[in-house]
Amino acid sequence: MALDSMQEILERMEAENKPFWQVVQDTDREERQVTAEASEEKMRATWQAMLESVTAYQGERMSLSGLVGGDGERMRRYAREKQPLSGAYLQEVIATALCVGESNACMRKIVAAPTAGACGVLPAVLVPLYQSGQAGEEEILRALYVAAGIGAVVGYRACIAGAAGGCQAEIGTASAMAAGALTALRGGSGEQVGHAVAMALKNLMGLICDPVAGLVEVPCVKRNVVGAVNAVSCADMALAGITSRVPVDQVIDCMGDVGRRLPVEFRETALGGLAATPFGQSVKEQMQSRRESQET
Repeated sequence: MALDSMQEILERMEAENKPFWQVVQDTDREERQVTAEASEEKMRATWQAMLESVTAYQGERMSLSGLVGGDGERMRRYAREKQPLSGAYLQEVIATALCVGESNACMRKIVAAPTAGACGVLPAVLVPLYQSGQAGEEEILRALYVAAGIGAVVGYRACIAGAAGGCQAEIGTASAMAAGALTALRGGSGEQVGHAVAMALKNLMGLICDPVAGLVEVPCVKRNVVGAVNAVSCADMALAGITSRVPVDQVIDCMGDVGRRLPVEFRETALGGLAATPFGQSVKEQMQSRRESQET
């Protein structure tokens, strides 16, 4: 999607007297040469797939490695039976992020938003609002356009892949998309959306990508929770009038620069970080032994 900066979106909002989501949809229509109805239908299909990734979750499923599975159900059971520190919405945000992240690890259908490894963040903040009746489908679709525009800008100015920029590029971008989407959903201005995005990215700046045994499981699934909760807090701060001192486009550029400077061991190579711990190495050896036995 041809969106070069958040500033460009804000300027178009003012010049054309349109909301953030409309600028993004217009860009999609221009780029793909489709009608507004066709653009919306594609976004609706994306939303339905995202919703299904939550409702089709099976708590008894485990990933092939055995490292991931069941935590989404554990979180929901804890919320039912105990007294969580977080409120009802945040409890469901945490559970949903776990559910979708686990579904990805178990090879179930998810929506890469912006990547498969960060697939749990955006549905975690939106699906609970939809299921509780606090947001209708049309509001959700508009929020998704906002998220898409943010992701397009980050992808253009920096990167969204862990292999290129570390986990800050995956979970960080997903968190920024979710923070901006929530801010717009709750009536925030374009400037407030920008502040939410900037704060979300700053909070996760420098996060490395260090998957154990090269699998998108540990620590990836639980980082989806961090990204989602971060998005909620940043949206609330932006809506409260709290601002990012560093302009959003400069934050995005900085994230890209940090990603390029990360050592290769911290960019999805499974050569450093948690992947290099004794536990991480033991899992890698077990996976290798399993593959060799299957080949013979």
